[in-house]
Amino acid sequence: MNVKRIADVLLVLAAAPVWMPLAAAVALAVRVALGRPVLFHDLRAGLGGRQFRLVKFRTMRVGPGTDAERLTPFGRFLRASSLDELPELWNVLKGDMSLVGPRPLPVRYLPRYTAEQGRRHEVRPGITGWAQVNGRNALEWEEKFRLDVEYVDNRSPWLDLRILLMTAWQLLRPRHISHAGEATMSEFAGSAEPRP
Repeated sequence: MNVKRIADVLLVLAAAPVWMPLAAAVALAVRVALGRPVLFHDLRAGLGGRQFRLVKFRTMRVGPGTDAERLTPFGRFLRASSLDELPELWNVLKGDMSLVGPRPLPVRYLPRYTAEQGRRHEVRPGITGWAQVNGRNALEWEEKFRLDVEYVDNRSPWLDLRILLMTAWQLLRPRHISHAGEATMSEFAGSAEPRP
Protein backbone atom coordinates (compact mmCIF):
# COMPACT_ATOMS: atom_id res chain seq x y z
CA MET A 1 0.00 0.00 0.00
CA ASN A 2 1.60 3.30 -1.10
CA VAL A 3 1.65 6.56 0.84
CA LYS A 4 -1.19 8.14 -1.16
CA ARG A 5 -3.41 5.11 -0.61
CA ILE A 6 -2.71 5.18 3.15
CA ALA A 7 -3.47 8.92 3.24
CA ASP A 8 -6.75 8.39 1.38
CA VAL A 9 -7.92 5.72 3.83
CA LEU A 10 -6.86 7.70 6.90
CA LEU A 11 -8.55 10.90 5.69
CA VAL A 12 -11.81 9.12 4.81
CA LEU A 13 -11.89 7.31 8.17
CA ALA A 14 -10.99 10.46 10.11
CA ALA A 15 -13.84 12.34 8.41
CA ALA A 16 -16.34 9.49 8.91
CA PRO A 17 -18.08 11.17 11.91
CA VAL A 18 -18.99 13.99 9.52
CA TRP A 19 -19.69 12.30 6.20
CA MET A 20 -21.48 9.17 7.42
CA PRO A 21 -24.37 10.98 9.17
CA LEU A 22 -24.55 13.39 6.23
CA ALA A 23 -24.72 10.46 3.80
CA ALA A 24 -27.48 8.87 5.87
CA ALA A 25 -29.48 12.12 5.78
CA VAL A 26 -29.02 12.44 2.01
CA ALA A 27 -30.03 8.81 1.51
CA LEU A 28 -33.25 9.44 3.43
CA ALA A 29 -33.93 12.60 1.41
CA VAL A 30 -33.37 10.73 -1.88
CA ARG A 31 -35.72 7.96 -0.71
CA VAL A 32 -38.45 10.50 0.05
CA ALA A 33 -37.92 12.66 -3.05
CA LEU A 34 -37.20 10.02 -5.68
CA GLY A 35 -38.13 6.66 -4.18
CA ARG A 36 -36.11 3.55 -4.81
CA PRO A 37 -33.38 2.85 -5.69
CA VAL A 38 -31.51 5.38 -3.57
CA LEU A 39 -28.14 4.58 -5.11
CA PHE A 40 -26.95 4.75 -8.71
CA HIS A 41 -24.39 2.16 -9.84
CA ASP A 42 -22.34 2.40 -13.02
CA LEU A 43 -19.35 0.56 -14.46
CA ARG A 44 -16.38 2.90 -14.72
CA ALA A 45 -12.78 2.51 -15.84
CA GLY A 46 -10.19 2.77 -13.10
CA LEU A 47 -6.47 2.25 -12.66
CA GLY A 48 -5.05 0.54 -15.74
CA GLY A 49 -8.48 0.69 -17.38
CA ARG A 50 -9.83 -2.00 -15.04
CA GLN A 51 -13.56 -1.68 -14.51
CA PHE A 52 -15.23 -1.14 -11.15
CA ARG A 53 -18.72 -0.33 -9.95
CA LEU A 54 -19.00 3.34 -9.01
CA VAL A 55 -21.75 4.23 -6.54
CA LYS A 56 -23.49 7.60 -6.18
CA PHE A 57 -26.80 8.90 -4.90
CA ARG A 58 -29.48 8.85 -7.56
CA THR A 59 -30.44 12.28 -8.95
CA MET A 60 -32.79 11.36 -11.81
CA ARG A 61 -36.29 9.96 -12.10
CA VAL A 62 -36.57 6.41 -13.37
CA GLY A 63 -38.26 6.15 -16.75
CA PRO A 64 -38.10 7.41 -20.32
CA GLY A 65 -36.62 10.72 -21.40
CA THR A 66 -33.23 12.34 -21.75
CA ASP A 67 -30.95 12.85 -18.77
CA ALA A 68 -31.84 16.56 -18.78
CA GLU A 69 -35.56 15.71 -18.68
CA ARG A 70 -35.19 13.17 -15.88
CA LEU A 71 -32.90 15.29 -13.70
CA THR A 72 -35.02 16.69 -10.87
CA PRO A 73 -34.57 20.03 -9.07
CA PHE A 74 -33.55 18.06 -6.00
CA GLY A 75 -31.09 16.14 -8.15
CA ARG A 76 -29.65 19.42 -9.44
CA PHE A 77 -29.11 20.52 -5.87
CA LEU A 78 -27.32 17.26 -5.02
CA ARG A 79 -25.06 17.66 -8.05
CA ALA A 80 -24.35 21.34 -7.44
CA SER A 81 -23.39 20.60 -3.84
CA SER A 82 -21.60 17.34 -4.84
CA LEU A 83 -23.59 15.53 -2.15
CA ASP A 84 -24.49 12.91 -4.75
CA GLU A 85 -20.84 11.82 -4.67
CA LEU A 86 -20.66 10.98 -0.96
CA PRO A 87 -21.03 7.21 -1.58
CA GLU A 88 -17.85 7.33 -3.66
CA LEU A 89 -15.97 7.52 -0.37
CA TRP A 90 -16.80 3.81 -0.15
CA ASN A 91 -15.07 3.36 -3.51
CA VAL A 92 -12.04 5.10 -1.98
CA LEU A 93 -12.00 2.76 1.01
CA LYS A 94 -12.26 -0.25 -1.32
CA GLY A 95 -9.30 0.97 -3.36
CA ASP A 96 -11.22 1.60 -6.59
CA MET A 97 -10.68 5.34 -6.32
CA SER A 98 -8.56 8.00 -4.66
CA LEU A 99 -9.65 11.32 -3.20
CA VAL A 100 -7.75 13.08 -6.02
CA GLY A 101 -7.29 11.92 -9.60
CA PRO A 102 -8.97 12.04 -13.00
CA ARG A 103 -12.72 11.51 -12.73
CA PRO A 104 -13.72 7.92 -13.56
CA LEU A 105 -15.57 7.70 -16.87
CA PRO A 106 -17.73 4.94 -18.40
CA VAL A 107 -15.96 1.79 -19.53
CA ARG A 108 -17.41 2.24 -23.03
CA TYR A 109 -15.13 5.27 -23.53
CA LEU A 110 -11.93 3.19 -23.32
CA PRO A 111 -11.57 2.44 -27.07
CA ARG A 112 -12.36 6.08 -27.93
CA TYR A 113 -9.30 7.64 -26.26
CA THR A 114 -6.15 8.57 -28.09
CA ALA A 115 -2.99 6.97 -26.67
CA GLU A 116 -2.22 10.24 -24.85
CA GLN A 117 -5.73 10.57 -23.40
CA GLY A 118 -5.57 6.97 -22.22
CA ARG A 119 -2.70 7.90 -19.92
CA ARG A 120 -5.32 9.21 -17.48
CA HIS A 121 -5.60 5.58 -16.36
CA GLU A 122 -2.01 5.49 -15.10
CA VAL A 123 -3.37 6.61 -11.71
CA ARG A 124 -6.46 5.78 -9.66
CA PRO A 125 -9.47 7.92 -10.58
CA GLY A 126 -10.52 10.51 -8.02
CA ILE A 127 -13.57 12.07 -6.44
CA THR A 128 -12.05 15.39 -7.46
CA GLY A 129 -9.24 16.24 -9.83
CA TRP A 130 -7.23 18.85 -11.71
CA ALA A 131 -9.85 19.17 -14.46
CA GLN A 132 -12.64 19.53 -11.88
CA VAL A 133 -11.01 22.54 -10.20
CA ASN A 134 -10.14 24.12 -13.56
CA GLY A 135 -13.54 24.28 -15.18
CA ARG A 136 -15.31 21.01 -14.49
CA ASN A 137 -18.10 20.45 -17.03
CA ALA A 138 -17.64 23.84 -18.70
CA LEU A 139 -14.57 22.33 -20.39
CA GLU A 140 -14.57 20.46 -23.68
CA TRP A 141 -13.53 16.82 -23.51
CA GLU A 142 -10.10 17.38 -25.08
CA GLU A 143 -9.25 20.04 -22.48
CA LYS A 144 -10.42 17.80 -19.65
CA PHE A 145 -8.19 15.00 -20.86
CA ARG A 146 -5.24 17.36 -21.30
CA LEU A 147 -5.62 18.43 -17.67
CA ASP A 148 -5.97 14.80 -16.56
CA VAL A 149 -2.67 13.89 -18.21
CA GLU A 150 -1.07 17.06 -16.82
CA TYR A 151 -2.05 15.80 -13.37
CA VAL A 152 -0.58 12.35 -14.09
CA ASP A 153 2.72 13.95 -15.13
CA ASN A 154 2.91 16.35 -12.19
CA ARG A 155 1.21 14.46 -9.37
CA SER A 156 2.55 15.03 -5.87
CA PRO A 157 1.20 15.30 -2.31
CA TRP A 158 1.36 19.10 -2.64
CA LEU A 159 -0.68 19.12 -5.85
CA ASP A 160 -3.23 16.80 -4.23
CA LEU A 161 -3.48 19.14 -1.23
CA ARG A 162 -3.90 22.13 -3.56
CA ILE A 163 -6.70 20.35 -5.45
CA LEU A 164 -8.48 19.39 -2.21
CA LEU A 165 -8.33 23.00 -0.96
CA MET A 166 -9.54 24.33 -4.32
CA THR A 167 -12.37 21.78 -4.25
CA ALA A 168 -13.44 22.88 -0.75
CA TRP A 169 -13.49 26.50 -1.92
CA GLN A 170 -15.51 25.66 -5.03
CA LEU A 171 -18.09 23.75 -2.98
CA LEU A 172 -18.92 27.09 -1.35
CA ARG A 173 -19.68 28.65 -4.76
CA PRO A 174 -20.73 25.84 -7.09
CA ARG A 175 -20.49 26.45 -10.84
CA HIS A 176 -19.75 24.62 -14.09
CA ILE A 177 -21.98 21.76 -12.93
CA SER A 178 -23.32 21.10 -16.42
CA HIS A 179 -22.05 21.50 -19.96
CA ALA A 180 -24.18 23.84 -22.10
CA GLY A 181 -27.44 22.12 -22.99
CA GLU A 182 -26.64 18.93 -21.02
CA ALA A 183 -27.65 17.42 -17.68
CA THR A 184 -23.96 17.04 -16.92
CA MET A 185 -21.71 16.43 -19.92
CA SER A 186 -22.28 15.27 -23.48
CA GLU A 187 -21.25 11.76 -24.53
CA PHE A 188 -17.59 11.49 -25.46
CA ALA A 189 -17.59 10.22 -29.05
CA GLY A 190 -13.81 10.11 -29.47
CA SER A 191 -11.14 12.47 -30.69
CA ALA A 192 -9.86 12.94 -34.22
CA GLU A 193 -6.76 10.80 -33.65
CA PRO A 194 -7.74 7.12 -33.27
CA ARG A 195 -6.09 5.09 -30.54
CA PRO A 196 -3.80 2.40 -32.01
